[in-house]
Parts: sequence; C-alpha cells; structure tokens
Amino acid sequence: MEEHNEQADSAFAFEGTWQEFAPIAFTNLLLTIVTLGIYRFWATTRERQYLWSRSRFVDENLEWAGTGKELFFGFLIVAVVLLLPFFVISQVAQALVLQGQEALGGILFLATFVFIFYITGVARFRALRYRLSRTRWRGIRGGSDDQGFKFGLSYMWKTMAGYFTGGLLTPWAMVSLWNERWSKMSFGPHKFEAYAQSGEVLLRFLLFYLLPFLIFIAGGIAALLGAGAGYGLGGEGGAMAGGVFGIVIAVLVFYLGLGLIAVAFYSKFYEVVVGGTQWKDLHFEFSASTKDWLMLFLGDIALVVFTLGIGYIFLSYRHWKFFMTHMEAGGEIVLDELTQSQTSDSQTGEGLLDAFDVGAI
Repeated sequence: MEEHNEQADSAFAFEGTWQEFAPIAFTNLLLTIVTLGIYRFWATTRERQYLWSRSRFVDENLEWAGTGKELFFGFLIVAVVLLLPFFVISQVAQALVLQGQEALGGILFLATFVFIFYITGVARFRALRYRLSRTRWRGIRGGSDDQGFKFGLSYMWKTMAGYFTGGLLTPWAMVSLWNERWSKMSFGPHKFEAYAQSGEVLLRFLLFYLLPFLIFIAGGIAALLGAGAGYGLGGEGGAMAGGVFGIVIAVLVFYLGLGLIAVAFYSKFYEVVVGGTQWKDLHFEFSASTKDWLMLFLGDIALVVFTLGIGYIFLSYRHWKFFMTHMEAGGEIVLDELTQSQTSDSQTGEGLLDAFDVGAI
C-alpha cells in the first residue's frame, strides 16, 4: 500500500512567477478588448491553465481541464434563460407602476429580487462544483452530484438572518454556508467534511460594533483639542477651523478603522473555516495573518493605482499565489485508495457565476 504522510509546510506550493504570467495577462487583455469582451471566457481558461499547472499538491502539480467554450456557453444559457426574462419582468413592473398599479408592480419587483437572491446562492454552489470538476490531480477530479438548489434556499434565509439581527448572526451564517457547501463536495472517492465553528469569528466581528464608540470618543477629544489649538492661534475663527479639522481626522480614522477590522475579520474567517475542513484523513490550515491580508490588499491598490489600472490584470495571479502560499495540510493520503470521482460532470461552465459576478474562491 502506497502512502504519503505530508507535513503542513510542504503539502502545497506555488512555482510560478509574474514574469511567466505577464505575456498571458497582456495577451488576454488585448484580445478581450479587440473582441469587445467575448474573449474573456478563453482568457479565464488560459489564466487557470497556467496557475493550476504551477501549483503543487504533495507530489504532483494540478491541471485545469476546463475550456473557454464551456464558460461561454454557460453564460449564454444564463443570458437566455434568466437575464432576458428578468429584463422583461422589470419592464412590465415599471409599466404597471406608471399605470397606477403600484401594488402589483411592487410585488413583481419583490419577486424578481427574491429570485435573484436565490439564484445568487445557487451560483456560489455551482461555481465551486464546476471548478472542482475541472481540477485534476494525479488524473483525479472533484465535483458533486448536488445541483445546489437546496443551498440556494439556505443562502437566502441564513443571509437574511444575519441582516435582521443587526449583523450578529452574520458570522454564523457565513461559517454555516461554508460548511454546507463544502460538505456536499468530493474529490476522487472521498467527500469533504466541513465542521467549522463560528465562535472565534463572532468575537472578531464584534469589533465592528465597538469601533463607532471608540471613534466617537476619539473624535470628541480630537475636536476639542483642535478647537483649543485653533483658538490659541486664531481666536474664535481658529477654534472653529480647528474643531472641523479634528472632526475630519476622526472621520478618516473611522473609515480606516472599518477597513482594518474587515481585514482582521476575514483573516480569522478563513483561518477558522479552512481549519475546519477535512478530506478523508487530510486536514487543512490557512496560515495568512491579518498583516498578510493587509499587505495583499495594499499591494493590490498600489499596483492598480500606480499602473493607471493596467495592473488589475495581475490580481488573479497575486490572489492565487497568496492562496497557495498560505495553504497548509497535514495527515495521511493513501494513494492506492484514490479512484476517479463518480460525480456528474457538468457540460457548461460558470454561467450563473459570470452573470451575477459572484466569486467562488
């Protein structure tokens, strides 16, 4: 029986470079512009083929088996089956409102919103299912026989539960949806198990509620100090200017604080949910700290700003490298037990995902 017992620091690795990725990124950009956006499906495929091929898990690199045609036809199906009816219903609802039938028009608008909300949940599920089904490792693929329709309902009520409780249930909803989605997935003959707990994530989320009180106090102090300093320099006019300056500083600190807390929250979220996911006897970890996430986002912003937007084409490379670099795994893989997945192999790509611009990773 052949076995591998890999330590967490060697299970995952990324072997690509931005110099290798650059010709792919610039060619994709040019062809997407020339084709008025149509080539982006094939551009996505080329990117994934490169990124997957430079990503090693245990002893072999990954392979992306998807095609641009799959993504294109998936998008066309969604455009015809979902987007066109949505446009027609929206026009009908507006016409009803203009004719004085506000109640009926409002019902149509509400029904359309609920439907989009539901489909967004289905899109998240099916995008992950598709990507696993097109990922190959040692010739083995992943996937799921679940169509994601039940997950769409879960996505609706759990997300709304988070909203209606003032956000207090948002961490629970996010962790619960992660568990539900990944527990429906498999790779080869083995299913994933996801059992993450939301307690630690909730503690980090509560910082959002604490920040306004801290900023309110700090803002008051800044305004008083600014007014005092301004009065000493320019009398009553200086006091007013100093007070306004102090308030402006407090507002800037408030938004910066929100951003930092959001980074800290997502850092803890991915640490908890990845750490609570298992594949057979293999457990996973995500080692990125809040500082690592912050440097990633600041680097993204700098790259896009200082290249006047062109650097956007490198963000997929940066994010995938970040993901692979900080993924860790430990446990045992019995290679002799690995057989091909028997899950259904979808014939179209992430049409829902592209239509609603929903990320999967």
